Amino acid sequence: MTYRLTLTHINDTHSHFDPSLVQFKVQLQHGQFTLASHSGGYSRIAAQVTKLRQQAQAQQREMLFLHAGDSFHGTLFYSEFKGRANARLLELLRPNAMTIGNHDIDDGNAVLADFIRTVSFPVMAANMDISHERPEKIGSFQGLNNLYPWDNDVGIGRYLLRDFYDQKLAIIGITLDQMNKVARPDPDTVFLDAIATTKATVSYLKQQGVAHILLLSHLGIDQDRQLATEVPDISLIIGGHTHTLMGEFTDLGLPCLPYAESINGIPIVHAGKHAETLGIADIEFDDRGRVTKIQGSSHFMLDRHFLLSGETAALESDYREAQELLANHSGILWDEQDERISQVIDSEFRPAISNMEQQVLAFVPKTLLHTRLPSHNLPHGSEIAPWVSQSMFLAAKAQDPRVNFALHNAGGVRQSLVQGQVTLADVMGRLLPFELPLVKYEIAGDALFRVLESAINAATNNSVMGTGAGSFPYTYGLRYFYDGRLALGQRLFRLELQDHLGGWQALQRDDFYIGVSTSYTASGKEGYDALLEARWQQALPEVTLPSAFIRLLQQTPAFDTQMQPMVYYTSHLTGLADSSGISK
Repeated sequence: MTYRLTLTHINDTHSHFDPSLVQFKVQLQHGQFTLASHSGGYSRIAAQVTKLRQQAQAQQREMLFLHAGDSFHGTLFYSEFKGRANARLLELLRPNAMTIGNHDIDDGNAVLADFIRTVSFPVMAANMDISHERPEKIGSFQGLNNLYPWDNDVGIGRYLLRDFYDQKLAIIGITLDQMNKVARPDPDTVFLDAIATTKATVSYLKQQGVAHILLLSHLGIDQDRQLATEVPDISLIIGGHTHTLMGEFTDLGLPCLPYAESINGIPIVHAGKHAETLGIADIEFDDRGRVTKIQGSSHFMLDRHFLLSGETAALESDYREAQELLANHSGILWDEQDERISQVIDSEFRPAISNMEQQVLAFVPKTLLHTRLPSHNLPHGSEIAPWVSQSMFLAAKAQDPRVNFALHNAGGVRQSLVQGQVTLADVMGRLLPFELPLVKYEIAGDALFRVLESAINAATNNSVMGTGAGSFPYTYGLRYFYDGRLALGQRLFRLELQDHLGGWQALQRDDFYIGVSTSYTASGKEGYDALLEARWQQALPEVTLPSAFIRLLQQTPAFDTQMQPMVYYTSHLTGLADSSGISK
């Protein structure tokens, strides 16, 4: 017998309830153009999911809508409402299940517990052990019936079991086992090994005669591939965390992977980021739970009107050609909306943040690009992260003139800073949505050598189990030279501190220096463990990461000038040279 399923899925939506601006590169008869439009958002996703649910019901086919984690953070809707808007709108979207992402627990257990308590659908993390959590504390996960964590009594993760024609279908939600390094769960919440948990749970299900097993994963594409290799009885992996776009979008100038990449006969599907796209797949299984056919793609949900720009002005014929290209594209849908969700967003949540959208802080004369890791095009890495680091340095220096440097992680900056007016909403809701306190500390030079190498190794998976590219370090007043091809412990071969005259002096391993970072980084997250060796740490009164950057903007910085590079990086994977003469 053939078992058919319509699957729709999203991941890493990060509170992007409104459509997001997207840009494609399209080759038309008269040349190459940038095509700008808006895509996605919860209202458009809801309209498509409703349509697919109706079609599945009419065809008597099973249908699932799944969220692979990271609903929280990312926009003012989260900064202002701390998960309440997410709960309200996801409840209207009615996913069949959602797994917990690292940013969903970035504000501790209490905020996520309130969210889980508010929604009716299952929220899953089979490798999250809450058995040590104090049930009497505020924000405990204990007693939440729709939470599916580790079952300490049985020794497996809790799973969701559904009728699936004449069979049963199980959904297991799995999340990062390095959660305590990349997020901020309460200390009494433990995250178990993701692969071991999955193996145990899948083995138990197979013993119970369940063949159709879906894994809803917030591990990222590399660990999903590892799971598919090591746990062969999984039927299908629906993933997130790495913002991986799957589908055929090279003709639109987007980096992408083929949809439903198969490892060990197990398809893996991801659907990009920021609610820009919706994954849709038609799937056939055999009675042993193996996928025998899968056809689908991530789908952008675009405005019907768009703008073309290029070296020459676009003609009406260019617009017709672009419209035809989009209309015939397998990964493009249009802007049908769910009016109820649009009305809820506009009436219940938008009024509270509209004032922030109107508060202009500065004018940026050119776009400052953000990339987590250095690349061929940006050999010194992010163009905006060093300015964020400078804002931290200046804010700390104003309170303590002894401060020598600032150190920040790439993941703390969420996007590029686009040319034009910068509003309070741009900073608080998009660029720096994590309202983290700043912490100053006194630390030995030797520890700084170790923390920088550790953070880079973690960002690039260089001889260590990485925590993601978000750990890559950006600095101000401190420049470093790293060669990933050298032996572990020797890769950071040069570290210099800027003096009061603007010159650079070698940092001494046995001297002590005063730095500033966010409370997140200073707590040793994401490879920054050596910061915990500081002689002392002290929070800066009334200064957070976004407020420091807002102060910098109000001082009218010369963003149109080139900031002196402070990152000189050689990847262990390449040997290219950058403009500094340091081999890349």
